[in-house]
Parts: sequence; structure tokens; C-alpha cells
Amino acid sequence: MFVTTGSRGLYMAPLSKGLLLVLNGLTVMLTLLPQYEDMFVYNLQAITQQHQVWRLLCGRLICLDVKDSFCSSLLIYNFRIFERRFGTRKFASFLLGSWCLSALVDFLLAQTFQYLFEYEVEELPAGLLAPVFSLFVPFYLSIPRMPVTQILGHIHITNKSLVYIVGLQLLTSSPFMWLLALSGLISGGLYHSNVLWLQKILFVPAWVSNVGRYILEPFFSSSQPTDETPVGMGATLDIQRQQRMDLLDQQLLLAQYNEARRTTRHQPQAGLLQWTRLFPSLRQRGQNRPPVQPHPQAQTPTQPSLLENSPVAEEQVARLVEMGFSRIDALEALRASNNDINMATNFLLQH
Repeated sequence: MFVTTGSRGLYMAPLSKGLLLVLNGLTVMLTLLPQYEDMFVYNLQAITQQHQVWRLLCGRLICLDVKDSFCSSLLIYNFRIFERRFGTRKFASFLLGSWCLSALVDFLLAQTFQYLFEYEVEELPAGLLAPVFSLFVPFYLSIPRMPVTQILGHIHITNKSLVYIVGLQLLTSSPFMWLLALSGLISGGLYHSNVLWLQKILFVPAWVSNVGRYILEPFFSSSQPTDETPVGMGATLDIQRQQRMDLLDQQLLLAQYNEARRTTRHQPQAGLLQWTRLFPSLRQRGQNRPPVQPHPQAQTPTQPSLLENSPVAEEQVARLVEMGFSRIDALEALRASNNDINMATNFLLQH
């Protein structure tokens, strides 16, 4: 939706689909039945003084505010990319681990706030909010930034900007939402870095995963999108190109993740910001566009070294052509991206 994840929707993301349907459905039911809302209030004072431990479960699952439910749903839908990459069990283990850790961090932060400012935090916003904020940790570390456009020539908009904007909107929706956000980021960082072997302690057992696979997954699984679109129903080149790209979606995402994690071959992000100047003709590319001969007098001294001296693998050109791009655009994209098929594909899709 926001990140370059294709148009597969919730295919291969049954847990994300289940969370969206169940949690949002319960939020709507509580909106229609307000007399039961008190059971799902995340009341810290009731937990500590009245020993209502059950509020840790009820108050940290269902949102009582429709705006919070909407924003968290958008984020869960976007973060389904991790379920596709690593599998439902690992994704569920991350949510479970961050949920348990954030429950402890919530109380520590509330006690710290009371000690510093002499103000007791009685209630916190209800819902699966801290685990949602914890997913920003792998999102920031694992998903590479790809430039999309510029505002006023100086402000760069990437494929991750809208996700951060939705997170900021969720952060400012309630007075103490910052405490849950900080708790989620801390718990997500601890679990992602595997401090004290947390990933081996807090995880979804294999038998639970198998039970969910055979019982719950048939209800929440989505059918695989087909690659065949009848011509009579308005199939276009853009639709066919997107369908071909969806088939390579998972491999490309995994390749991007591995590339981003290679510290020895890490490239600065500043180099990506100059792509729009390297592709002046791609914005008006067409299927029948004739080859444009370069004009020596219009080229800058640095462009020939970037576009002409970089070798291009013919098999990568063929892969881009099979996706629906023209050979000229594929050659220019591969030369400018130093023969990186992932960067070239993302740029061609976004321009």
C-alpha cells in the first residue's frame, strides 16, 4: 500500500488478515455496545491496586477509539510484508514477544514518569498499539528507502514516508500514546536484537503454529492472484506488468533485505537521490517510443561515466523486458543503478 510490496493484498499474510478482521470487528461491536467498554479499558491503577490482571489481556488487544483502530490497521496492513518474508510463525513470535515485553515496559515507564513529574498515569490507550509501534524497528532497519518524488526541490519523499506519517498521526491521537510508542520501540528493539536470547524464550511453539495453520488459516487465507487477465475485460500493458511484478514480489523483497543487511557493501542513501537526474526520459517513456540518440553537447561530464562505462548483464536486461519495460529503459536503469536489478526495478515501477 505504501511500501513497494505489489498488489497482492493480504495473500500469504493470514495473521495480518485475522488481526485486521477480528480486532476491527470487535472495535465496531464495542462502539455499538458502549456498556461493555469498561471491560477493555487499559487501567494501570486497577491492575496494580485491585489486581485485575485480566485487563492486561483485554486492555492491550482491542482499540476503544475508532481513529486508533483505523491508523493501527493501516500500519498492520503495511507491515504484512514481514509476514510474507519470514513466515507467519516468526511474525507471530515477534508480535508475541514485543507484546509481553511492552507490558512490562509500560509499568516501568509509568513509574518513571510518576517519579520524575509526580503524576500518576492511571489509564493508557487501549489496543494492540505497543506491538504495532515495535514493528517500526524492523521496518526502519530492514526496508531500504527508495525515492519517489520531491517537494519544492528539497524535501524528498520516499516509499517509507507515508508509513511514518501514519505512525505520527497515531502517536498524537492520545495524551499518553507517546508512552506506548516508546514502550513498543524499546520492546521491539530488544526482541529484534535478541538481547538475553529473548527470541528463544518468547516465541510461538510449533504445535500452536500447526494448530493455527489447520484450524484458523483456512478462514483467513487469501487466494493466490492469477496472472491471466482476459483481454476482453480491459487488460492493459500496465496491468500485465504489475501482475508479472507480483510474481517476483517475494524474491525481490528478500533480495532487498539481504542487500540492506550487508554492511560490507552498504551504499549511502544520498546516491539514490540523484536518480531523477539520470533518467530525464523515463517519465515520458512509452511502448512505441523510438530510440533517442544522445546529444553530446547536452551531456554533462559525469553522465557518460555513469551510463556508458557501466557493464550491463544481458540476462538482467531480459528479466526487465519480460516484466514489460522497454529495452532502452532497462539498459538505462541498470547502468545508473550499477547493475543492481532491485534498484532498477523499483525505479522503473515508480517513474
